[in-house]
Amino acid sequence: MNWFVFWIAVYTVLLVALTLKYVRKKDFDGYLINNRKTKLLPLLFTTLATFVGGGVSMGLIAMGYASGFAAIAIGISYVIGFFILYFFAAKIRKIGAEKNIYSFAEFLNKAYLKNHKLSMFPKAFSGLISGINILIFFFLTAAQFVGMATLLHYAFDVGYVWAAGISFVVVIIYTAFAGLSGVIITDSIQFVVIILMIVAIFIPGIWSDTNGFESLKQLPASFLNGTHEGWIFLLGLPILLSPSVLTRMDIWQRTLAAGSEKIAKRNSLWSGFAMLPFYIIFPLVGMALRVDFGVGIDPNHATHLFLENNTNAIFLGFAVVGLLAALMSSADSFLNIVAMTAVRDFSSWKDENLSKEKTFKFVRIAVVIFGAAALGMALYMADIVELFIAGITLNIIFTPVTLLALIKKDVYQYKLAAFASVLSGVIIIATLFIYGFITKDSGILKIAFVPATLVATITMFIGIWVKNRNLKKLI
Repeated sequence: MNWFVFWIAVYTVLLVALTLKYVRKKDFDGYLINNRKTKLLPLLFTTLATFVGGGVSMGLIAMGYASGFAAIAIGISYVIGFFILYFFAAKIRKIGAEKNIYSFAEFLNKAYLKNHKLSMFPKAFSGLISGINILIFFFLTAAQFVGMATLLHYAFDVGYVWAAGISFVVVIIYTAFAGLSGVIITDSIQFVVIILMIVAIFIPGIWSDTNGFESLKQLPASFLNGTHEGWIFLLGLPILLSPSVLTRMDIWQRTLAAGSEKIAKRNSLWSGFAMLPFYIIFPLVGMALRVDFGVGIDPNHATHLFLENNTNAIFLGFAVVGLLAALMSSADSFLNIVAMTAVRDFSSWKDENLSKEKTFKFVRIAVVIFGAAALGMALYMADIVELFIAGITLNIIFTPVTLLALIKKDVYQYKLAAFASVLSGVIIIATLFIYGFITKDSGILKIAFVPATLVATITMFIGIWVKNRNLKKLI
């Protein structure tokens, strides 16, 4: 019996049944933010599923194989980040409801801009903010397509290009139909599957493959102390990545979708507590593979090699289909956010406001367009670790301007400082990314966020100082 087909059939039936029951014909708010009525448990599941789902788990396993415990620095950073989010979650949810905000990019645009119809600056500012956010989620969506393609190639012996194309079609159809309420359903399913996989496969497999962790001593010391990617990466992540949770578009979408300010706060706190074990277990899976197979394995294939080594046919099929479901769910979420951000922002460049019905239509069209672009990126750069790292680190450059907007009122007076901050960070990180790709030096990609964020922060403070000095001269 083909257990891959069996578990795909089971998952499809379950998904269709839950979708028909819970995903009703939606209006605009229902599609994008679940009508701001999401309860705590589903909100917690969808948040955790985004941060420990298919793309993240496969990326961390691959990184654990390549770098050891350096991958745990990402988990520690996010845990700290969610505790920081706890102090702002209620405010984010309140601002969203009062000002009719649907995304992180829209928040920044409304915080720093006023209606200047005769000026090109608002278009330049919003174009920069939304454009970079869209690029971030191109990287992350492409990582999901790479993961899905490698699993389909492994399970059904389908060529990588065909497997990526199949992944694209499935994700596009579901995303265009279901919206955030559908994503919450698939996230809940995939989170339960991930838990089952960890308990039944990952933990026993790690224990067996490492002889009760004893064999981990064979790995280089840098794998065990977390320094394999260098001290800049290890120390820079907790300091700079942690507050960038406040700049994640997917976290904003879920916080804005919370049923109340209280639920938004509780979700951030519980997510922080629940996340860390996953970010320890996934790298350990990769390290166990390094013990068993040594060097020479394609990190993209690390996950299914571990599963093949530690399961029978029944559980292997369950695990692969579970990961496919997780990857699909994350891709759904990312595409939903990218499409909504682009349409909501760029349609505002015109004097006339689009109706919600037209916006709804354009969002679905944008899902297809951006999905195709992410597919192209997945075909061009089929490295899940580099896509994963590029996506999460590029996000960090928004931290200074976001904290300023959340802490200080009337920040529109610092709009030029904010613009210069983001632009300078983008120039630095883009330059280093290009250099890293040309020289094929992945180490540059992993630390590019440090100088970029420092430059963005310094630029913002200089801009604020200049503005305040000019204001004093006018008094």
